[in-house]
Amino acid sequence: MPQLAFANSFWESYDVLEKPVKAGVRKAMGKFQQLSVHELHADKGLHLESVDKARDRRMRTIRINDFWRGVVLAPDDGSDVFLLVNVVPHDDAYTWAAKRVYTTNTATRGLEVRNVVAIEQLTPALEKAAATAPSLLFAKYSDTVLRGLGIDDQVLKAVRTVIDKPQLQAFGTLLPEDQFEALEYLAEGFSPDDVYRDVVAVRRPVDAAPEPDEDLAAAIANTTSRITLVTGPDELTDILEKPFAAWRVFLHPSQRRVAYRVSYGGPVQVTGGPGTGKTVVALHRVKHLLSRSPGARVLLTTYTNALAATLRESLTLLLDGNEEQLARVDVTTVNAYAHRTISDLAGRPLTPIGDREERLVWQQVVKQLGLPWTEQFLAQEYRHVVLAQDLRSLDAYRTASRRGRGSALSPTRREQLWPAVELFESILRSQGTTTHLQICARAARLLAEATPRYDHVVVDEAQDLHPAQWRVLRSAVARGSDDLFITGDPHQRIYDSKVSLGSLGIPVAGRTSRLRINYRSTEEILTWSTRILAPISVDDLGGEGTDSLAGYRSLLHGRTPRVQDHATEQAEVAALVEQAQAWIEQGIRPSEIGICARFNVLLDKAYAKLSAAGVPVARVRDNPGPDADGVRLSTMHAMKGLEFRCVAVLGATASALPFGREVTPVAVDALQHESDLLRERCLLFVACTRAREALQVSWSGTPSEFLPEAAHQ
Repeated sequence: MPQLAFANSFWESYDVLEKPVKAGVRKAMGKFQQLSVHELHADKGLHLESVDKARDRRMRTIRINDFWRGVVLAPDDGSDVFLLVNVVPHDDAYTWAAKRVYTTNTATRGLEVRNVVAIEQLTPALEKAAATAPSLLFAKYSDTVLRGLGIDDQVLKAVRTVIDKPQLQAFGTLLPEDQFEALEYLAEGFSPDDVYRDVVAVRRPVDAAPEPDEDLAAAIANTTSRITLVTGPDELTDILEKPFAAWRVFLHPSQRRVAYRVSYGGPVQVTGGPGTGKTVVALHRVKHLLSRSPGARVLLTTYTNALAATLRESLTLLLDGNEEQLARVDVTTVNAYAHRTISDLAGRPLTPIGDREERLVWQQVVKQLGLPWTEQFLAQEYRHVVLAQDLRSLDAYRTASRRGRGSALSPTRREQLWPAVELFESILRSQGTTTHLQICARAARLLAEATPRYDHVVVDEAQDLHPAQWRVLRSAVARGSDDLFITGDPHQRIYDSKVSLGSLGIPVAGRTSRLRINYRSTEEILTWSTRILAPISVDDLGGEGTDSLAGYRSLLHGRTPRVQDHATEQAEVAALVEQAQAWIEQGIRPSEIGICARFNVLLDKAYAKLSAAGVPVARVRDNPGPDADGVRLSTMHAMKGLEFRCVAVLGATASALPFGREVTPVAVDALQHESDLLRERCLLFVACTRAREALQVSWSGTPSEFLPEAAHQ
């Protein structure tokens, strides 16, 4: 009986097929497994056919239905493993298959694919341009060195024409995967020995023969990072009927050099826009650290409970359920870790209160002391100055920097304000309560005097962490190589926490990487969403300069985002129900649809209407598992770190974005006013960039000023 294997290129095409076509794929694959190799070639239903003028003689197509064909790499060496590589419309299948060639990498022994026709067509023009170029990217490496890294003759000829890194990236989609990754490492300045160690050796079979074996089954078995081998009918049914989740942990070659570098000399910072794979890089870094150091313990942490749950789920998938490795990783939020630290080292901590309760206490302080400041100003001064710098006395406050605060305070004014801090903390103690940041401040002090619990700390979505939270993480691990690995995007900062990592003992200079290619959203969604942030500049993650989305791009293409103006909120919700039903009819699973709004009030209305229409619904705040059915409903804040095939953003009105109560008046603090507006703008940006394939943004009444110009026409 033939064995089936599935390339990642198949899953990328299968994931976006409509429901009837997916059913056809499942039926065809089920039949595929039931036939012998001889029967397979003779079967009239599957129509296993050769591809005319194919550059790879093993290319075949099979019939899915009248319009769709599967592209299969068939063995011609006596083995029985067939590799399904794509599902495309009938005519496109033959064109696609005719241009591709699958080969075994001479160094890694893995199976890789190239667009051989495109490479042949481009190389002469590139050779002509290279002849007059002042320098070539790989000129310093000999043919022998490049061949030792798996670069074959055709790619070598093309490589000798590459002028710079942007040209290499543009050429990269045509090149074989392992070869392209080796070239990327070299382009980034790694030595050939480093590339062999970090790219070739980790994939090359231990017992590999001196010369590559052209056996297709062997090459497939050596390519576990890009190919899934199915061993039986039950496994086939399971893998085709469940959402394929490999894209959540698949590491693109351009990211691997960051995640799998053997060691860093200290803290590392990885930044990039939405969809660039920062979380995936963080997860793979955890895997690398666990594999490299048996017995090492890792803290994998982030900002919210929903993000922590997603990280835990994805790490389990990536580690293939390895219980021993999973037991050495703690996946939790920074606040939860701080709370646990106090419980372990000093007894049960006080009960934390929320922002609303904290504001009420500050109102009480203002009234009791007769102060000339608003409770909003005092809350921000406490958060951004006192807690940010861990100030514990009036003397420390007198001389503290108030960088980022828009209203000056003289020494006299500071002396007048400090009693407010003392009264605020006294009231909380008398109530038996505290704030989350106070818990973090205390936990950091306790950890500073204790033996570090972890060998490594990996931080995801780092842009929203407060200095008090960073002190917790700094104290959780001893300073040294591979202590902190940090990923984040300042353009997604929605909680107004600005830090200087260097001042907190987390120097990342010389150990920073920026990811610029979006692997999640289409270029159309990306371009539209980026215009939300177009008018402003953003402070970088470490607080030392500004960050830019220049060069940020997607390799995917699809539909232009849809913007809709409605006469009433009821009409907007009704249109949402119709759109959700349409997406489901197209074969999108309900759990692959995300619906968000600024406020729960509007989400509650959407929940009721969707349920009444028979559309299954689940709230993100309830932490539904990956197998839980239902369209996901979430506030915009809770969308951080999540992603869906389709996203609908509700209530994008002028009154919700920006929300007046969240924006400091100019008269109170002009700098904070601008910072608050930026935070509100980033919130909408985050919500829109959760979409992979389809984005719909709607409102009733006056649209938000943050929406791109077309929405206002």
